[in-house]
Amino acid sequence: MATTKFKGTDVELLGNEVNVGDKAPEVNVVNSEGLGDVKVGGAQGEKQLIIVVPSLDTGVCATETRNFNAKASELDGVKTVVVSMDLPFAAGRFCSAEGIDKLTVASDFRNKDFANAYGVLLGGSPLAGVTARAIFVIDANGVVTYKEIVPEITEEPQYDAAIEAAKK
Repeated sequence: MATTKFKGTDVELLGNEVNVGDKAPEVNVVNSEGLGDVKVGGAQGEKQLIIVVPSLDTGVCATETRNFNAKASELDGVKTVVVSMDLPFAAGRFCSAEGIDKLTVASDFRNKDFANAYGVLLGGSPLAGVTARAIFVIDANGVVTYKEIVPEITEEPQYDAAIEAAKK
């Protein structure tokens, strides 16, 4: 059973665990602009950096999204998507207010397909039903080349490691 922590307490991660070397499941999430589908995972002919956050309405998630937005300009040919459980309307307001314009912000609110397919759905905890904080890098052929499940949800990920993995 995979786990993460929320304020020091173990939290079970539900869904199918995806690891480095695995084929990345292809799923649709909802774009915060226009409510259209955004395909993530699978072989898309370009690298993908998928940034998973519980909710943009928290300080750590907002900081993480702003930081990746700033770093996205370093990533030529990499599709960069932030996935949360936020409603697309709220995510859209966040992007407008924060100037998020270098990455796609999408929601997994409809069916939690992404969270279940990638094994990042939080189980029994005060945050049950949202996603863990995680990063996945997927190569052009749809293979996971980097994965970080942030050990403590209230902490930020390893930005430099994720960016370097996406550049490779």
